[in-house]
This record gives sequence, C-alpha cells and structure tokens, in this order.
Amino acid sequence: MVAARITVNGKEAPISPAASHTTALDFLRERGLTGTKEGCAEGECGACSVLVARPGVNKPTDWVAVNACLVPAAALDGQEIITSEGLATVGEPGTPATLHPVQEEMAVRGGSQCGYCTPGFICSMASEFYRPDRCAHGTDGDDAAAEADAEHGPNGFDLHALSGNLCRCTGYRPIRDAAFAVGEPSDEDPLAQRRDEEPPAPVATDYTQDGKTFLRKNTLAETLQLLRERPDAVVVAGSTDFGVEVNIRSRRADCVVAIDRLPELRELRVESDHIEIGAALTLTEIERRLDGEVPLLAELFPQFASRLIRNGATLGGNLGTGSPIGDSPPVLLALEASLVLADADGERVVPLADYFTGYRQSVRRPGELIRAVRIPRPLSPVTAFHKIAKRRFDDISSVAVAFALDIQDGIVRKARIGLGGVAATPIRSLAAEAALEGKPWTAETVQEAARELRGEGTPMSDHRASSLYRSAMLGQSLLKLHAQTTEAVSS
Repeated sequence: MVAARITVNGKEAPISPAASHTTALDFLRERGLTGTKEGCAEGECGACSVLVARPGVNKPTDWVAVNACLVPAAALDGQEIITSEGLATVGEPGTPATLHPVQEEMAVRGGSQCGYCTPGFICSMASEFYRPDRCAHGTDGDDAAAEADAEHGPNGFDLHALSGNLCRCTGYRPIRDAAFAVGEPSDEDPLAQRRDEEPPAPVATDYTQDGKTFLRKNTLAETLQLLRERPDAVVVAGSTDFGVEVNIRSRRADCVVAIDRLPELRELRVESDHIEIGAALTLTEIERRLDGEVPLLAELFPQFASRLIRNGATLGGNLGTGSPIGDSPPVLLALEASLVLADADGERVVPLADYFTGYRQSVRRPGELIRAVRIPRPLSPVTAFHKIAKRRFDDISSVAVAFALDIQDGIVRKARIGLGGVAATPIRSLAAEAALEGKPWTAETVQEAARELRGEGTPMSDHRASSLYRSAMLGQSLLKLHAQTTEAVSS
C-alpha cells in the first residue's frame, strides 16, 4: 500500500503522522500554511477555504472550493489542493511574489481589513474565477445592465460563490467590488491550464494511526463487503455533517469509510421514464450537470447551505443522516423519488415516502448504502420550494415545503407535497394532497387544502420557531403558491 500523500501547492506532503480524524485545516496549518484559518469549525464562515482539483463539468478539471475544517486530511489522499499561499507566483529568491489576479483586486479595492477571513475569501473567489463557463456579459450599459444584477457581476461572477464566507470588519461592498472586477484567466495561468488535464484519479486508502483507521476502496463491491465485515464503520462522502461531529463533539470513530469517489455512486442518467442521480455526486455537480432539467431541484440548490457546502455535500449524505430538517427530503418526496439501496447481497428500490421510520431512523439496514436517487418522469409542471428560515441563505430551515402539482384545464390532476421541520421525519402531506386532487385550482380549494396543511405533523417549539408559527407557515406556503401561479396556470 502506497503511503497516503496529498499534493499541496504542487508539492507532495505525507499525511502521516496525523491522526485519522485530523482535518485538512489542521494538516495544512501544521505544515506552516497558516493562511488557512479556523473560524467556526462548522463550515459556516469560510475562513478555511481551499481549492481542490475535482472532475469538471465543462472541462476535465474544476478548481472547487471546500471547507478544509470539515474534510479529513486522509480523505484527500492522492488529491491535489491549492491554498491561498499557492495562488501567488513566487519568483527568484529575493524577489517579491506576483499576486494572483484575485489577490490583486482584493488589495487595490480595499477588500481586506484585519485579514483573518481574507485567504478564505480569496480561495472561494478563485474557484469562481476559474469556473470554465463564467463569461463577461459586456461592458456597454444596456448589455451589462440586462445581464448583471446585485448578485451577478458584468464579468459573469456569481456572488453566491462567496455565500459561505463571512467577514466581520471589512464590509462586503469592497469584497463584491473585487469579485466583479476580476477578468478572465490568462493563457499562461498554470491553474487555468491545469483545467484541461484530468484530475487525480481516486486512490485506495488504508490509513491507520493510533489504532483508528480511514479506508477508501476502489469499487462499490469492495466497499459493501468491507461494510459487512465492519458494521461499526462510519460512512462519509463530503464530511459536511461528520466533520462537525469531529470538531464540535470530539467524535473519534474507530473506522471511517469514504465513498465519495466510488464511480458507481457518481453516475447521473437522464432516461425517458426517470432520472437517476448517484448518491455521491455533490450538489454542485448535480446542479450544473442537470442544468435546470428538474426545476424543483434547481429551486432547492441555491437555498441549500452555501456554495462551499454544496461543493462537498451529497444527496446520499443528506438522506442518510435521517434529519427531519434536511432540505432535500421534502423536495424529493414531492418528486416521488425512490432510493436505490445496495449491500453485499444486491440492490433494492425503496420509495422515499417509505424510507424514514423515526427520528434519524430509516429502513436502511446495517451494511447498506444509498447508491442512487431515482426520480420518475414526466415531472409535474407546477413546482415550488419554500424554505422558511431566519436568514435568506445559508441557514437551517424552520419549515421547508415542496410542491409538485399537475394542473390541467384549471383542475388539479395530481398533487404531491413534501414537508420538513414539522415532524420527527420528513413527511408527505397526504390530507392536503387529497383536498387538492380532482378539484379546481381556485381560492376556495386552496383555502380548504391550506387548513389541512396547517394540521399536518407534530411541529414543536424550539429556538428556531414556535409550533404555531410552523403550522401557520405551512398553510401560508400553499396560499403563496396559489397567488404566484394562478395567472400562469390560467393562461
């Protein structure tokens, strides 16, 4: 077995003697790369952002920004990362380094004050700088005004790329100015050229330190056999949930098994009667590869945490945790999704509506993985996802409601409504669906269905919302959908 190593800023570095739970953040800082900072240790501030070479959507390789505070260093075995220090071009000894275009714009536009968060901002900004399909909208007034808005610059920069980065002293205007001022990568830019080469291939990892092990197999079959032999193993993909357990709750698993690079879990197929999404594809990969093919998912993605989190988080992980407030389950319930579950004996398909059995519990058996999410086609034409939270973006929902309706000639032919945050599990609103189906899409019908919707689940009161507020928001969500869609449906 080859010793576990990571290529950092062009140089290989052994992971040993780091503990198996050591985060990439601590691994880098121990090697003197202190531009990578710890702010929250939960993936909410972005001070730890670094770039990872990952399989691309429009080019062989994408430079993807991730939270180094959440990813185990062992999970990056064989991979290639760039820190803020690696972006500048170092000249001959005794000569100053040449700033990266992103660093230059942040400096000249006053985008840094205390500087603590700046390296993380720069790495997230660099990821967007190198996005292959980013393109300028034009410089003349009419063209630029038509294409650019408060969240998208005339240079094609999507400000949501920085949604997972926080700054407490500079203020965001100069940071936005810097983001909207960066141009295109030059032809000589080595990181831009790197996009045209294949990313590092996944490697098998068997890393043990102090009696605790991090494992990655080459195939799904090997992984499933391993899970049969090690039922105590913790399975991770993007580590956006497990990383918090490690940092905040000091969780130290005896055995961790990584599945994020398994090719069998990274397929996406669009068939005539269904769409199958590999459970280990990141949300960003799904979003960009589907490119609006499933409008309800397209509405979900911008509201799911931050871009930094979506660059690592997976549908399989979001469903595997069994959380009643995960953002994807209500949407997938409304889409009538099923899960393809696999173990060493074979596969079975379980409707998502039958998957959850209790608080963070499911029908998934020991040694069984979610291989894929299967969404039937055709899709209902009227859809919406309403996430009620204290912040517009990057927050945990108090209530989440997803709608998928088929309305023909003013009659609701089919209604599917998924709910999160109102019970011990994500649920379907069967009573509200029944109140809608076969009825005209009118204010009277919707008012009756909204009354049924308010009575769904067993919402609780906590620091995010009261039970009465949650119930009220359920009904209000349907009224909002009706107000937004009446004109479109009638026309």
